This record gives sequence, C-alpha cells and structure tokens, in this order.
Amino acid sequence: MIRLTRLNSQPIAVNSDLIKFIENAHDTVLTLLSGEKVVVKERTEEVIERIITFRRTVLAGLPSTDPHLGTSRVVQGPENGDADLDSEINRRG
Repeated sequence: MIRLTRLNSQPIAVNSDLIKFIENAHDTVLTLLSGEKVVVKERTEEVIERIITFRRTVLAGLPSTDPHLGTSRVVQGPENGDADLDSEINRRG
C-alpha cells in the first residue's frame, strides 16, 4: 500500500498492485484494475517513486523508513523457528 492525498487533502492508502495506469491530466488520475478512478494531489513521478520504494521494501523484506508507506515490523519466517513466529503472533494479539 502507498499513501497518497486526495484533492480534498484527505489521505488515502492505495494498493499499488491494483493500479492499471496513471494519467497526468490536469490532476493525477489513477485508474484501478476495477475501472475505478482516483484523483490525487501527487504528481505522476511521485506516485511511481512511491510504488518503486514500496516494492523494493517488500522484496528486501525490510521495514520501511519512508513516511508515506507507514511503518511496519517484519516478522521473520521459518529460519527463526515456528515457536518464535507463534510467540510473535500471540504477542501482537
């Protein structure tokens, strides 16, 4: 998910995997795979950069330091053992 801003200054989180294409008309218009259109304040180049940053973060398996992506903590998988993963899931509630 990437964080963007609607024209009315309301924040919105968009699943970047659902973006079909981005138009740079008077405003930046995201067209989703569903056909829904979302108009945002950010310029096309900035949206693309946020998508790239998000995907790099996901592929690297590292927590993001980009404030537009939010913060998240990566839970390590099987290399830490199932007991560690289970205890982390239980701790988070």
